[in-house]
Order: sequence, then structure tokens, then C-alpha cells
Amino acid sequence: MKISTFAKAAAVGTVLLLALTACSSPKTDKTASADSGAAAFAPLTRLELIAPAAPGSGWDQTARATQGALQTDELAKTVTVNNVPGASGTVALAQVAPKKGQKDLMIMSGLAMMSGVVTNGTSVSLDDLSPIARLVGEHEAIVVPKGSPFANADDLFAAIKKDPKSVAIAGGSAGSADHLFIGLLAQHYGVKPSDVNYVPYSGGGEATTALLGGKVQAGIAGTGEFAAQIESGELTGLLVSSLKNDGALTFAQAAGEIDPKLEFANWRSIMAPGGIDAKLRAQYLAAIEKMHAGDAWKAELKKNEWLDNYIAGDEFAGWLKTENTRVQSVLKDLGLAK
Repeated sequence: MKISTFAKAAAVGTVLLLALTACSSPKTDKTASADSGAAAFAPLTRLELIAPAAPGSGWDQTARATQGALQTDELAKTVTVNNVPGASGTVALAQVAPKKGQKDLMIMSGLAMMSGVVTNGTSVSLDDLSPIARLVGEHEAIVVPKGSPFANADDLFAAIKKDPKSVAIAGGSAGSADHLFIGLLAQHYGVKPSDVNYVPYSGGGEATTALLGGKVQAGIAGTGEFAAQIESGELTGLLVSSLKNDGALTFAQAAGEIDPKLEFANWRSIMAPGGIDAKLRAQYLAAIEKMHAGDAWKAELKKNEWLDNYIAGDEFAGWLKTENTRVQSVLKDLGLAK
């Protein structure tokens, strides 16, 4: 179903408005445009894309969508996708990071990998890669079962602040986007993130079952996970990490003011090995920029209901540093990092 349908079903009661302006509107990187426009674009001869998770995962889907769009638009002659799953993407990262300067190779990355570097204590990080572009994302939504005493996020976190153990929140694995967003909200409401009674599940299906079975009082996941249950009335949406009414879930804020620090999306991106030369980087930037502007990629966004939060080149590199600082801070407060 479309996210816009979810929005109609989810807008119940008074709820919180979160800022996602930087993540929700496509941007064009001036540096990328300048680099890519300096010479006529030459299609990539071949490209290996590493999907750092199993087939069918979000990273795999994004890699295969990129593969299809690059080939459809004749931006690359041959594109292959290889899956290297494990440890929140850090197994694949550890394989690619040492390949300094290698051409014809790129890797999908994202929030889970950034978090996994910290929680798994890896010796490599996203700093060992060359940032190309942030491609897609998904908002986070908090829901409660039908008949819940919590009418909005303020009510939910007031109860958590009073007695953290009395409110169990179902979400994805420890350190996941779900967990990170709960940590950000806890900070916002003056609750110690590590005190939140967060119950990790392996997937949205298990979290939904726990919610409907009364095992937890609230749940958090990507917006698509709870859409059917909200539409049916079994679950009520309290909050979503979207500001603009651009087809994504949008809620009125209870407290009155918007905190831009709560801007949030579970993002996925594409990067190359570190140390690639300027000419190759410009070619990669041009290929991905042209892909993003093409009809094939737009069709993938629509089909998968992905948030188009494209930024590229130096802008993406700068944003990564800011995002990494925030992620490490939240993980530390959650007790998942030193």
C-alpha cells in the first residue's frame, strides 16, 4: 500500500512533528555536478556492487535496483551484485576497506553499517571508503495497540519517565535504526536512553505479533511495517519522523515547537573504496547523478515506496560526519558503545 494511505490511518489524536527536511528533499551536490560536468560522461565498462546483507534484504534490494537502473539507462555496460552478509554489513566493509584505489567496485552502505562499526568494534569504518551518494531512506513510526491509554508521544514518554520498566517497546535488533530513534526520543524527553524497556525482535512481523498479543505496550519500525494494521484499526500511529507533507506520514506536534535534532531516516547509500583517483570519482558521481535523474530509478523508488533522500559527493561526505557523531552519541547513551 502507499504511504499516503498509511498517513490517513495513522493521524489519530495529538502527536509529535519531527524534522526531516534534510532527509526528505532531494538535493544536487554542486561539487558533484561540477566534477561530472567537466568532461563528457563515459559509461562504466563494468561494476561490481557489494550488497552487505543476504538476498532479499533492504541493502540487496537497493543494490539490485541500482544495478537495473544503471544498465537500463546505459550508464554501465555490465553490473553484477555480490552478497556478503554478516554483522550489520561490517563483514563486507572489512573486505572492501583494504582495496584502496580499486576501480570497478562499489558497496552499499547505510545507517545499520555505521551503527555496526561501533557495536561490533570493527577496525575499519566508513571513513575507509569514498562517499558517493546517499540514495534512499525510510521514516520511523511509533504505534500502540487499539485501546491504548497513550494518545500521543508525550503521553508515552511521560509514562516511561515515571516508570521505564512499565512500558515495553518492540523494535528491531539492538543498535538498529529503530533502537537509535528510540534513543533520540528518550534524550529529547529527558529519559536516560538505556533505561527504556526496549525489546528487540528480528523483524517487524514479530514486533507486530507482540503488539497485537499484548506482550508490549508500543512498537517502532519503518513506516511500511505497521501500515496494514493501522489501516485496519488494530494499531494507532503516534509519531513519525517526517516533517513535510510530501506523501510521507506527517503528524501535528503536541509540544508546540519542532526540534531539528530529531531529523531522522533509516538511510542507505553507495560508496567506493578509499583512495580512488579524482577522475574515477567524477565518473562514479556522474553515473549515479544521471541514474537518480532517470525514469528507471524513479520507477524503483515508486515500486519500493522508498524515500528519495539523495545527496552526493562532498555534501554527502560532510553529512556523514555529522550523522556519525549523532549515532555514536546515541549508542553510548543506550549502553551499546563506550
